Amino acid sequence: MFKYIIIFFTILSQVGCSPMNKTNHIIKAPVAKKVPYYHQEHGNKRYDPYHWLRDDKRKDPEIIDYLNKENSYADAVLKNQEPLIEELYQEMIARLPQKEVSVPYKIDDYWYYSRFDAGKEYAIYARKLKNLQAPEQIMVDMNERAEGKSYFASNYQAISPNHKILGFSEDVTGRRKYTLRFKNLTTGEYFEDVIENTTGSIVWALDNKTFFYTKKHPTTLLPYRVYRHELGSDDKDVLVYEEKDDTFYTSVSATTSKKYIIISLTSTLSSEMLILDAANSKGEFKSFLPREKDHEYSLEELNDKFYVLTNWKAKNFRIMKTDLMHSNDKNSWQEVIAHDSSTLIYDMQALKSKLAIEQRSNGIRHIKLYDYHDKSSQKIPTQEETYTMYLGYNPDQNSDVIRYGYVSMTTPFTVYDYDMKTAEKTLMKRDEVVGGYDEKQFKSQRTTVTARDGAQVPVSLVYKKSETPLSERPILIYAYGSYGHSVDPSFSYARLSLLDRDFIYAIAHIRGSQAKGRAWYEEGKLLKKKNTFNDYVDVTKGLLAQGYGDKHNVFGMGGSAGGLLMGAVVNMNAELYKGIIAAVPFVDVISTMLDESIPLTTGEFDEWGNPKVKVYYDYMLSYSPYDQVTAKDYPNMLITTGLHDSQVQYWEPAKWLAKLRDVKTDENILIMRTNMDAGHGGASGRFQAYKETAEEYGFLLKLLNED
Repeated sequence: MFKYIIIFFTILSQVGCSPMNKTNHIIKAPVAKKVPYYHQEHGNKRYDPYHWLRDDKRKDPEIIDYLNKENSYADAVLKNQEPLIEELYQEMIARLPQKEVSVPYKIDDYWYYSRFDAGKEYAIYARKLKNLQAPEQIMVDMNERAEGKSYFASNYQAISPNHKILGFSEDVTGRRKYTLRFKNLTTGEYFEDVIENTTGSIVWALDNKTFFYTKKHPTTLLPYRVYRHELGSDDKDVLVYEEKDDTFYTSVSATTSKKYIIISLTSTLSSEMLILDAANSKGEFKSFLPREKDHEYSLEELNDKFYVLTNWKAKNFRIMKTDLMHSNDKNSWQEVIAHDSSTLIYDMQALKSKLAIEQRSNGIRHIKLYDYHDKSSQKIPTQEETYTMYLGYNPDQNSDVIRYGYVSMTTPFTVYDYDMKTAEKTLMKRDEVVGGYDEKQFKSQRTTVTARDGAQVPVSLVYKKSETPLSERPILIYAYGSYGHSVDPSFSYARLSLLDRDFIYAIAHIRGSQAKGRAWYEEGKLLKKKNTFNDYVDVTKGLLAQGYGDKHNVFGMGGSAGGLLMGAVVNMNAELYKGIIAAVPFVDVISTMLDESIPLTTGEFDEWGNPKVKVYYDYMLSYSPYDQVTAKDYPNMLITTGLHDSQVQYWEPAKWLAKLRDVKTDENILIMRTNMDAGHGGASGRFQAYKETAEEYGFLLKLLNED
């Protein structure tokens, strides 16, 4: 089908000559130079010949040239897949409705919503006065803001209490360093106030001119300072809080009622909330409850009563109630929802008649409604076996209707309004799949795999119904497994392109996530981290044993900490996988965790351990993908990164690639794609991100087609 061509090109002064594309045509791969460099910790020397690839300013011409040539090499290896990659991309974006509108929500007299115009990459934020038949007022068109920029993202938009001013954020590098801008919605003019290097969030006080925002540290990018700014004033911004402990992250938000402003101080294992009356913008923030070791809590307020989601004497969290006068005395708090060893509580929203609780039991994320008066509770019902349910945006606490989201691996993202009095559910929107999508053609299900130590690991699966036996189909196994983050079953426009080609797609809910509660997370962190990797390998073997997937066509994928997972797994059991996609992989574990100038490092000692302590150093060294690369056969691999990534610096995957290429003993494909204009999340824009996904899928299908 595809015309094969011979491509010769030279990269750097040192060039490899292996036939990396398995087509009997020799394509010369880049070979990074080696510069002797040694790390010394705890009497141990680690040889790091690719340390030179680090450039914090991202301007070194030699490094930029090397990354560009790696991109050219990836282009060459995938050259014969270009028609298929383009076909995949067109398939994916063809499923997206050209025009799309979010479900409007009402605040005071205005209905707010966002929409996409045909062919546009970015959202338009708009509103209507009093009813949805009123004329539309466009508040800001992000397509106009993004014009002429190679990357653009906005992570926050905030309307002032009087609805006259819109504050919003902009990032044009992918480093997640947001600039704040403000627009007068009456005149259409922009204020001169421009604030740089923020987290993007904006919280208004009730005076309609004062707001609070969080600044990032210039080196580590940790959010650590909260400032007060008065719009249009020449006065210098006032620092209202600075976090001195660099293991904590700082953020600012408002309660749903808007009566209180909260500074949240959170680390992996503890938290603290500072409270300010929003009507007293120049007042002093007071601690709701001072931080305590191993105590995490968050707040929801209703009529000056505070509901506290807390893990105090409750591993899976419970909900208690208090007021500001007694907030510092936990023993005076009243229990509302007791601890349940089989149910993990994630979030809550307080409405006038019921408390809505987002929780997980039996691995399924769902919503329970608690009645304040008769103390009864009920789950919002559904009929699918495996799904994800989550709380939506509910700005009106006086409503009896709660909005929530619903999705499964066969059901597109759906928004419901649920009447808590009548139990009537109203479908507000279901994402459209253009071109016809019949969910009855697909099957989603759950299974369990027994890990080597007896742990029961849940797995979510989806595939298209066809005559091809499941045991003869290619299978892609995705996982993350860190920070307690659980990859819940959800729908994907892009994934349909694999399912239509007979792929089985599996999500392994391995330890390190909270798929089975807090204990499941704790069994996959610190000195138990290898459970995460073992679970993934055991899931792979277990699925094959259960008849899911062809053992000759098994593929793995993970991103960020999931990229670390991929790196560890190929060092452990490379023979199981035909191909691996490692997206923005965190693979140089010790070097990163020893460098406190790198964003995120200090806040993650409770996740990975501090390698300055020898027991953690030794344990990390035993699994760190970069340090554990050895001379052996590795699977075909596609590695992705972003030059401006602030979460996992580009040099981690670049060094890993260079070391793998130097020592591996096979002739399998090894390529890296660096997005030179983006960061951790890849390309921006509604359609552009699908180009990266299409290339990843094209890589997988190349491996299938070239058997």
